[in-house]
Amino acid sequence: MKTGEILEAEAGKLLRPILDKKAAGEKLSAKERMAIPSQQMPAQDPKVRRRNVYEVALGYGEAQARLEAERCLGCKNTPCIAGCPVGVPIPRFIAEIQAGNFKAAADIIKETNLLPAVCGRVCPQEKQCQEQCTLGKILKDTEKAVAVGRLERFAADWERLQGAVSLPVVKASTGKKIAVIGSGPAGLTAAADLAREGHGVTIYEAFHKAGGVMIYGIPEFRLPKTIVQAEVEGLRKMGVKIENNFLAGRTRTITEFLEKDGCDAVFIGAGAGLPKFLGIPGENLVGVFSANEYLTRANLMKAYDREKADTPVFLSNVAAVIGGGNVAMDAARMALRLGAAEVHVIYRRTRGEMPARAEEVEHAMEEGIIFDFLRNPNRILGDEKGRVTGMELQKFELGESDASGRRSPVAIAGSEYGFNCDTVIVALGNEPNPLLSKTTPGLQADRRGRLVVNEVQKTSLDRVYAGGDIVLGAATVILAMGEGRKAAAEINERLKENKFISGSG
Repeated sequence: MKTGEILEAEAGKLLRPILDKKAAGEKLSAKERMAIPSQQMPAQDPKVRRRNVYEVALGYGEAQARLEAERCLGCKNTPCIAGCPVGVPIPRFIAEIQAGNFKAAADIIKETNLLPAVCGRVCPQEKQCQEQCTLGKILKDTEKAVAVGRLERFAADWERLQGAVSLPVVKASTGKKIAVIGSGPAGLTAAADLAREGHGVTIYEAFHKAGGVMIYGIPEFRLPKTIVQAEVEGLRKMGVKIENNFLAGRTRTITEFLEKDGCDAVFIGAGAGLPKFLGIPGENLVGVFSANEYLTRANLMKAYDREKADTPVFLSNVAAVIGGGNVAMDAARMALRLGAAEVHVIYRRTRGEMPARAEEVEHAMEEGIIFDFLRNPNRILGDEKGRVTGMELQKFELGESDASGRRSPVAIAGSEYGFNCDTVIVALGNEPNPLLSKTTPGLQADRRGRLVVNEVQKTSLDRVYAGGDIVLGAATVILAMGEGRKAAAEINERLKENKFISGSG
């Protein structure tokens, strides 16, 4: 594996003649841009990082960023923007990186995305903006599309490290008051867009730290918490108030926000924190965890820091993670860092059907995580003390495609076998906590507890909007942000024109 210094030096050699040509007033042809190699992301050595929680991906240097940016064809129809849930003006910010105007690039991104350092790290660009990239389609390889996410991260990191972060302009106070429930991606985005218009915004967060899933769910090695904290501080500087340890629905109901506190509108971005389980025998044994609990203990409560944190942590020898999404990858890689000698990912389909980001799967494999594909547990086994000793696994094969387009797993009769482990982490997704819908008369939710909204994120109640995982179920940071933006735009428009009315409007 090449070090960041080597990758940067190689990029510098390739970049020099390109810059000389441009300085002479010549333009790069599309053919020349397509010939530029895609830039590898520098990363910690797998043998070292598997036992630490420092960030794995180290980020581009300036030469790498500019060389990668030069691969952009500058398409007039901008298909990449259409693939972005928040509509980042991608060709514009990439053009600024090409010119070496990194601050300008960061400012352009923040026209629509106030969390670029976060999105550049954790969003599935390969399934969104990069999937639509013309270069990737011409080369018939989405992995060779322009690395939009890495360039976004570079611009955001450069701005922060230079101490040059600028905040959006906040308009004069309107006197309007808005409550935002939850400080995850949807809540932070909605709060920022509402505060820009001069409204008084207060975020109410159930945990003792703001950031939602970015703090409790995504590990430090993938998203350093200092970055999330910097984004939260930016909101505070914009005038947004944040109340922690505040459980909406218990501390105060949605009705009370509107009728007693005098809020003009409420945005609910409380996320999806209720874990799904397998529903098989043995899930009550000692050593069985939901990924949600396991990662919250490790991330928010810093269980990995044995010297400074008193957080109890289950010490594993052989850990098994059930699932194939990003949360499963996070849990498996965290189990390794918490000291497990061996970690397995049990997934009932094959790698090709895994919903996890390809980069996260590759990082996990590099670190020594073992993938047991076409397997699923029938029951969890324990000893006389009620502790996990293993699982009974069933082998599967792939059948016809299901509604998601993925081939369905079909159990192979008589293929059951024993698997030894002392820890089972269930990572099958989450659903919203039903607390808000149960404590708010008239707030409509579906059978899974997800709040029902219309095309502008309005709930069944007037002046109450919702977005993110509490509407989508467990989704991505950028999709949650997109819903927060949409809701904020509608609230801003209605407040501007005094369109809010009492009742069900």
